[in-house]
Amino acid sequence: MRLWEKALIGPEANFRDALKAIDATGAGMALIVDADRRLIGALSDGDLRRALIRGAGLEDPAVGAANLEPLCIDQHQDRAATLAMLRAHSLRQLPVLDDGRRVVGLSTVSDFLNIPVRRNAVVIMAGGKGERLAELTRDIPKPMLKVGPRPILDTIVGNLAGQGFRHFWLAVNYKAEQIERHFGDGGDLGLDIRYLRESRPLGTCGALSLLPAPGEPFVVTNGDVLAKADYGHVLESHLESGAAATVVVRDYQMQVPFGVVNADEGQILAIEEKPTHNYTISAGAYVLSPEALGLVPADAYYDMPALIADMIARGMAVRQQRAEGYWMDIGRPPDYAQANADFGGVFGA
Repeated sequence: MRLWEKALIGPEANFRDALKAIDATGAGMALIVDADRRLIGALSDGDLRRALIRGAGLEDPAVGAANLEPLCIDQHQDRAATLAMLRAHSLRQLPVLDDGRRVVGLSTVSDFLNIPVRRNAVVIMAGGKGERLAELTRDIPKPMLKVGPRPILDTIVGNLAGQGFRHFWLAVNYKAEQIERHFGDGGDLGLDIRYLRESRPLGTCGALSLLPAPGEPFVVTNGDVLAKADYGHVLESHLESGAAATVVVRDYQMQVPFGVVNADEGQILAIEEKPTHNYTISAGAYVLSPEALGLVPADAYYDMPALIADMIARGMAVRQQRAEGYWMDIGRPPDYAQANADFGGVFGA
């Protein structure tokens, strides 16, 4: 919400001030903050009406009717998770706070109805053979496997299109004709879809050498990952940071199914039963600035970790951005089965 700062009022504000703030933004909420913009409380138009009905006057302190523990969201939370919270609690707005509980925004339902059309390209790596899925991909490329009622790639493209992206490049190799026949030029979807045709497998980012030089940062994502990530937010954060690359990351837990022995020179010090280890992993999505393409070798096998390593070695800024919400890398038969089981509840029909 662009006018969110007009929703801010001080702790000394009265009901009249709160009403003016609500009227100025049209968001239905005033936020009471201290001198450092730390949130004290939130006052909705409903809170105000109920207070006035009870006999409060326009000159009474607004903080007296405020919710001092309002539901808020972290500034790093993605759009999908924010929308889920708005829906789950039947809210029209949520204050956005930084790590110091300072107000840095006000997210409203209308934000999800006014999605900007983005000029930035999206490259989807859809050329892999999917060998770990064995018989499932013998006659069909992995991105075209159906999860729920439609191919994986349909869901990926649809999610990105719903976030305002219109220009797509699909990197294709294995059974590419099926993908090209399915999507065509994207005109039927209101999109511009083109193809990076690999003459042989080029790894997870080698096909970028075929990409015409873009004038602005672009999104890269794998064609076998189903996620509810807010790529628009990732792109905007990348632009604000000035970094050369943004790697979307998420948390991953792995439990050791045995007792782990901690010993010193034969002497057992402790046994930890089935410990869980936490890792930060790449979610298979990135934003790259145009200068990154200069490092991708022409027509050669090249993986994304190698590109990121090369960028870091050259002193280029590489940042991470955490994404919450659903994520499934469909690499093995159990993952494919789980994604089908999850699909209805996560993505709908």
